[in-house]
Amino acid sequence: MSYIPKIDRSACSAHGDCVDIAPEVFELGDTAEVIGSGPDKQILKAAKACPALAIEVVDSETGEVVYP
Repeated sequence: MSYIPKIDRSACSAHGDCVDIAPEVFELGDTAEVIGSGPDKQILKAAKACPALAIEVVDSETGEVVYP
């Protein structure tokens, strides 16, 4: 399995929780941005930590939305 995070920039409030959890995956500017990849567990944890629910996680193999 391999998860792909997607940022909804219109929903992102730039809290930075995702960057704290997965700095190799996310970077923070005006909004969060996906800059790399990381372990599925870490990507899911970062998405769940987002207070704005601005991160969608998709399974790259099936195309299914894993979160939210």
